[in-house]
Amino acid sequence: MDLANQIKDLLIKDIKVRFFDESFSRIAQCLNALSEEEIWHRPNGNSNSIGNLVLHLEGNIRQWLISGIGNQEDLRNRKLEFLEKGPIPKKALMDKLIQLEEDSKSVFDDISKEDLIIIKNIQGFDTNITSILIHITEHLSYHTGQIAFYTKLLKDIDLKFYGDLDLNVHNI
Repeated sequence: MDLANQIKDLLIKDIKVRFFDESFSRIAQCLNALSEEEIWHRPNGNSNSIGNLVLHLEGNIRQWLISGIGNQEDLRNRKLEFLEKGPIPKKALMDKLIQLEEDSKSVFDDISKEDLIIIKNIQGFDTNITSILIHITEHLSYHTGQIAFYTKLLKDIDLKFYGDLDLNVHNI
């Protein structure tokens, strides 16, 4: 296998870990810890609920990855992601995450090394597919952190994302 394919494979593998093993599972853990009222609570007029953030992440990933890279129709209505007051039931939000995972995996699996430099116009921005992959990963991680922070604030719990791993180990 040539170096370009090895780099592409490592990139996609690591993005899948960030998406599915980390962010999606952490969001699901937070949703499971919260009531529907807590999921849709807005602490103030300038904040979004966790429910809104889940809808926003679905819209963003569908627009940038599934439509932008996967060439599916772009059906996103970004404004509605934030206007929704809920409560959309917790199970429906979880089902959206599960479907998003399935749809995302198929796009990730179809990316070739040649695709990484293709320029796409997404949400009005001309950008290459490598940049799109970085964008969606950091955007998902950013909002996952917000969801985790707010869950901890509401429930006063340790989400134990790293289980009992010793994170104080030094580099060698």
